Amino acid sequence: MQRVLIVDDNEEFCRSMQKICMRQAMEADYKMSLIEGMEAARSRNYDIIFLDVNMPEGSGIDFIPKIRDTGSDPEIIIITGYGSKAGAEMAIRSGAWDYVQKSASHQDIQLLLNRVAQYRKQKSKKKSPLILRRDPIIGNSRQITNCLKIVALASASNYPVIITGETGTGKELFARAIYENTANPSGNFVVVDCSALPEKLVESTLFGHRKGAFTGADVDQEGLIKEARDGTLFLDEIGELPLFMQAKFLRILQEKRFRPVGEKKEESSNFRLISATNRNLSEMIKKDQFRNDLYYRIQTIRINLPPLRDRPEDIPDLIMKRISQSCAFLGEREPVMATGFLETLMSYKWPGNVRELFNIIDQVMSEARGEPVLFPRDLPPHIRTQATLDKLELADLGSRAKAPNNHRTSLPKTMKTHVEEAKKSYLKDLMTRTKGDITEACRLSELSRAHLYQLIKKYNINPHANRDSKKPD
Repeated sequence: MQRVLIVDDNEEFCRSMQKICMRQAMEADYKMSLIEGMEAARSRNYDIIFLDVNMPEGSGIDFIPKIRDTGSDPEIIIITGYGSKAGAEMAIRSGAWDYVQKSASHQDIQLLLNRVAQYRKQKSKKKSPLILRRDPIIGNSRQITNCLKIVALASASNYPVIITGETGTGKELFARAIYENTANPSGNFVVVDCSALPEKLVESTLFGHRKGAFTGADVDQEGLIKEARDGTLFLDEIGELPLFMQAKFLRILQEKRFRPVGEKKEESSNFRLISATNRNLSEMIKKDQFRNDLYYRIQTIRINLPPLRDRPEDIPDLIMKRISQSCAFLGEREPVMATGFLETLMSYKWPGNVRELFNIIDQVMSEARGEPVLFPRDLPPHIRTQATLDKLELADLGSRAKAPNNHRTSLPKTMKTHVEEAKKSYLKDLMTRTKGDITEACRLSELSRAHLYQLIKKYNINPHANRDSKKPD
């Protein structure tokens, strides 16, 4: 039986939707806040989630990625009383299945439910155990698991793939995983760092050249596109590819043919393209910095890698793996981690992501070579400083929650009133400090997720009150 969750602050509407779902032989629950909806989505597996746009805690559209990231990866249908083109576009781009108005007839809702249910059923039949070669990719967080699912899909086809994510998240590792997991892979895996291509030599580097084609061309040179024939061409940082080359590369993707510099005849090269970027290509298109036609050509399959700060549960495994690799390289026994070493690393935000983490571990292992125990003192000052500042800020929040407000001319009427106000003030400060990130708020406050949600609801706190972005209708 398919499970449905309705998240809307109008109970009458929720009950009406619940009845429609039950008529379709579906099990349906409803929650009247985004916080309760998130908790329900985490605790139960839902196939379909109806999500209202305008909720007391903010826009439901902002919650789509977080809800899609729950265990069952549900299909999300955005519902709104006042639809708009901007809202519909944002919802679909955020991963929603559909964007419908509350005025839709019961029959339309039933047809929509049936379509989604059929899709889910068909999708589940396709699932089969798949063993991926993923040794360099460390972590079992939900975010990484979801990315690996897309790697499996990409490996079963020859469609172009684009991998997005911040610097240091492992885009090349995922590209290699796609190549290595392709059935009977043939040809080379050729890496092209577009940010390092000299502008005057970019055409020669990609297409190759003939002797005498230009000053310095003393011998024939095979280009990287020919080297990737029958294999995979990985264009790293494709956003840095010059505009004049984007037009030429688009033709190569379409025709699979190219002409080396100084050559009269065209040559062919049938390759699989995987691209990667840490830039927002959509914004670059608006500024005429990236070709719209190339953008749509390269992203048949899309993988968005999460930053390390969004998957802290993977940090211990990454640290242990890097320590093990470092010790194997140095020929030494693995040291143990003293109390506080791992905690200090866990508290850091890692703007450079996994690459930065590995560099720090390598630095620590080099400087503490031969030591049996790793202490927090072995870590770089900026990481220890951040951990100390976090503790001080948490202590300051706690003391403000306990201490009386010196700006008041008189104390509250009762101690209970004072305590309640202090708790509410603490929660507001906590949400401001963490920008509504519940995982980070739980870490700082040392509250369980369920308890924090309970307090947020009790004191009517909006976790996202400090966001600057406007919410669509």
